[in-house]
Amino acid sequence: MGGSIIWDIFWLFILVSLLLPWIRRRSLDSSRIRLIQKIERSRGSRVITLIHRQETMSFLGFPVMKYIDIDDSEHILRAVRMTPDDMPIDIILHTPGGLVLAAEQIALALKKHKAKVTVIVPHYAMSGGTLIALAADEILMDENAVLGPVDPQIGNYPAASILKVLDQKEKDRIRDETLILADISKKALSQVNDFVASLLEENVDNERAKGLADALTCGQWTHDYPITLEHARDLGLPVSSPLPEDVYALMDLYPQPGGQRPSVEYVPMPYRQRGK
Repeated sequence: MGGSIIWDIFWLFILVSLLLPWIRRRSLDSSRIRLIQKIERSRGSRVITLIHRQETMSFLGFPVMKYIDIDDSEHILRAVRMTPDDMPIDIILHTPGGLVLAAEQIALALKKHKAKVTVIVPHYAMSGGTLIALAADEILMDENAVLGPVDPQIGNYPAASILKVLDQKEKDRIRDETLILADISKKALSQVNDFVASLLEENVDNERAKGLADALTCGQWTHDYPITLEHARDLGLPVSSPLPEDVYALMDLYPQPGGQRPSVEYVPMPYRQRGK
């Protein structure tokens, strides 16, 4: 009889141990949704989060850096489609960057939205994150937050650095592979420069938009160079501070978890047009 009770307690302990992580995660998900809804009510907007943490896989325990990918762009494009034309969008960014294609898709969708788009950066939005921020009508940054250059990277190297090889060596001494990479780099720099200028031209005049695009894409800084709030303001970006306090509370609900989680979240329901 005593042995049976011990076995029952043992299996109950195993069951509770398996359920507790799921219960905690569901509670955290619910807390995030409630706070997102609170921010939406206070700002009268659709709130979308694009937040990447360094995840730790639960089985093997090694770190995996998350970044902007096609799955993120699909979720955000869907959220934008579900938002009425007259409703502002607030997108909270915390990301090291990611795929250029995915970042450009998100930026284009935000740029086409007719109501005001605000990008909120509590800590950092580098590379592709900055590309998305350039599509906004306003960028809200914490006083210690940073953006980054958007110069394209070819493999492990900056495109601008690959092109400089052509200036330092005679072409007959350069490997064919390097020449191919240089050709790709030239195209990538031109494409990203044109794209950035097109994002900026509605908020600033063409000459200023081109100058800012050149500064951000030409490779004058390393790819992880931090563009602070003051530097962004000097460059002419539409940045301001401070952030709504609820944004910091929301970030606290994105801890460094032990397992995978969706990096894009929003209230999954369409909003009605105002006055209807």
